[in-house]
Amino acid sequence: MTDPVETLLRTPGASDGRLLHLQREDARQATYAAWPAWVDDDLRRRFAGLGADTLWAHQAEAAERARAGRHVVVATGTASGKSAAYLLPAVTALRSASDAGQRNANGLRRLPSVLYLAPTKALARDQLAALDALVGDDRRIRSAAVDGDNSREERQWARDHANWILTNPDLLHRTLLPSHARWARFLAGLQYVVVDETHHYRGVFGSHVAHVLRRLRRLAASYGADPTFVLASATAAEPARSASLLTGLEVSEVVDDAAPRGEVAYALWEPPLIDARGADGAPVRRSATTESAGLLADLVSAGIRTLAFVRSRRGAETVALAARAMLGEVHGDLADRVGTYRGGYLPEERRAIETDLREGRLLGLATTNALELGIDIAGLDAVLTTGFPGTRAALRQQFGRAGRRGGSALGVLVARDDPLDTYLVHHPEALLGAPVEATVLDPSNPHVIAGHLAAAAQETALTEGDLELFGPGARDGVEALVAAGWLRRRAQGWFWVRRDRAADLVDIRSVGGQATQIVDTETGRLLGTVDGGRADGEVHDGAVYVHRGESFVVEHYDPHDGVALVRADEPDHTTSARTVTDIAIVAEHEQTVWDRASACFGEVDVSTQVVSYVRRRSGSGEVLGEVPLDLPVRTLRTSAVWWTLPGDVVAATGLAPELVPGAAHAAEHAAIGLLPLLATCDRWDIGGVSTAMHPDTGMLTVFVHDALPGGAGFARRGYDVVHHWLQTTRQAIASCTCPDGCPSCVQSPKCGNGNHPLSKTGAIVLLDAVLAQASLGSVDAA
Repeated sequence: MTDPVETLLRTPGASDGRLLHLQREDARQATYAAWPAWVDDDLRRRFAGLGADTLWAHQAEAAERARAGRHVVVATGTASGKSAAYLLPAVTALRSASDAGQRNANGLRRLPSVLYLAPTKALARDQLAALDALVGDDRRIRSAAVDGDNSREERQWARDHANWILTNPDLLHRTLLPSHARWARFLAGLQYVVVDETHHYRGVFGSHVAHVLRRLRRLAASYGADPTFVLASATAAEPARSASLLTGLEVSEVVDDAAPRGEVAYALWEPPLIDARGADGAPVRRSATTESAGLLADLVSAGIRTLAFVRSRRGAETVALAARAMLGEVHGDLADRVGTYRGGYLPEERRAIETDLREGRLLGLATTNALELGIDIAGLDAVLTTGFPGTRAALRQQFGRAGRRGGSALGVLVARDDPLDTYLVHHPEALLGAPVEATVLDPSNPHVIAGHLAAAAQETALTEGDLELFGPGARDGVEALVAAGWLRRRAQGWFWVRRDRAADLVDIRSVGGQATQIVDTETGRLLGTVDGGRADGEVHDGAVYVHRGESFVVEHYDPHDGVALVRADEPDHTTSARTVTDIAIVAEHEQTVWDRASACFGEVDVSTQVVSYVRRRSGSGEVLGEVPLDLPVRTLRTSAVWWTLPGDVVAATGLAPELVPGAAHAAEHAAIGLLPLLATCDRWDIGGVSTAMHPDTGMLTVFVHDALPGGAGFARRGYDVVHHWLQTTRQAIASCTCPDGCPSCVQSPKCGNGNHPLSKTGAIVLLDAVLAQASLGSVDAA
């Protein structure tokens, strides 16, 4: 096989300055451990039949803890065999169970059962195939994947017979827990709960899943079960703390990776500057998607099986389309061996693509993070990551998809024209030499906890003892539900009194609003969906929408009914929405005073409205015009961190008054761009507002807020490390070589004001002033 690193080094970009850093890591030898005495010879032979005739030390250690009933999280590298930590004890428990079983207090027979949870349906079904390959015709293991793709008969069989259910948190939340009486047989014997890919449960989604797991624990206990939790995560900081926050239990950790690994190389790649200039005259780099498409075509043409991760659905489609076009010019037979994969595809489309990639019919695939998880796709040689994926943990997870059978592997980060990406590719030690982040989630978010308390009360009456299980904010949440007339207090506890299903009122994945369906007007075909929180900006009237390489234009968008009607077209332009934003402080929870400056954390109302969209010529980015839109104002109550400077301190910097708004705006953009370096978020999880004089503070104020209802913990993290965060932000702006500000330092791809006004030099002046105040000493004023 052609070496992927040598292929990369032969590309033109490797010799013209685009390859900024190449780091090689030697192969690593394995550390083995003896099989536990409780694993019988037949199970060992079955593992050996799948190529695992020995155990690595971390597998044996985690399996022993789980077997002993200790909650454990195994956080080791990609392809390190984490599944053995739960397969060994769980399969052993089911195979050794007596057919008679024990009976609970209600006389229900309790035969051991296992629940496996994955963030996606695809991963759960992949793990079902792995389980079936291991247990073969052993009828003591009766497994089933339960998700939205089941027929009624399949789900009925699972309820009546399965002792190993593989599903996702969504189905657990919406179906299994609300209908727990129908799953009583399974819940009564629940012995192990496996939570896979736990690093994926962060932010508001992670906070929702934390309460879904608490509801599961509560119902299992009502049926007499006390399951052991086994969690698996990519390498992460503080995995035991994150797992404990997720489950509400004390969890031990296994983190020493004993698996062997082939030689791996990491490359940091920066697209070149091009002749074109932005609308404001700032220098512009070739887009990361164009650069990734070229690299994908180069690698595929050399026979290297490559996965290209792209941040957005549209970006994934664009990369695949461009790579196919490039290959078609020189290797026509290879053009059809490049495809796309993303959320929003229909189930049969996703599975066909997964099969084609596994079996080698596809050599290249552009994908969103839908394939970041541990779906077993053997034989990949290289991974291209188009733009920093938000966290070092996610980058390692993506890079880890290559070389999964111990062979050599290549991972390439292609930087976007973005402050964080630019900083990281020029500071490799901050990316490749730094530890991964801890997972940030906040189960006490009032927008999260209330819905789960309602769902729990409908499942079975809430009691005083349950409030401790749900943690801080539970009592306030119950009182609010009672005041709203949703719960009623009786002698036995709090009961749900509405006629609708409480679980249906909570979307555990939504960032706000119902999902919008995208429908082809000519065929009536449902093309996909887009989350309600992004719909105004992505599928407004006139928006260009790309699906599997086909371009569509939105003819009509109804934000109230959640439908966008599109028609097939091949426009010569792209579209980007523009918004106006306002922010009001609701409550200040904490404050740190730095002499005359301050940093605060609290609750805010963020009002946004998509007011127009800009049409740009494809390729050149030339602005063709701006079209007004009439869409509703959206108000988001969330958490924010903000810092202030009094007017006289700003004046003392010598900064001209007309430059102050642009200076604050530029500092806001850069701070948003750099916060993901310190928290498990990306810039699309957060937003910001800046003003030379905010009415609530009476001072220059820069806000950075969570872009999710109630907050996700990201702004809180920013407040906790605010001094280091602002220092890093100042350094990133000052080290950028552009004269007046560019996308690599202070311009933002999501700015609703089209990056106006901005002052790069003014941002440095303001940040210097804040940091100078901080150096004079601080006093917590909370």
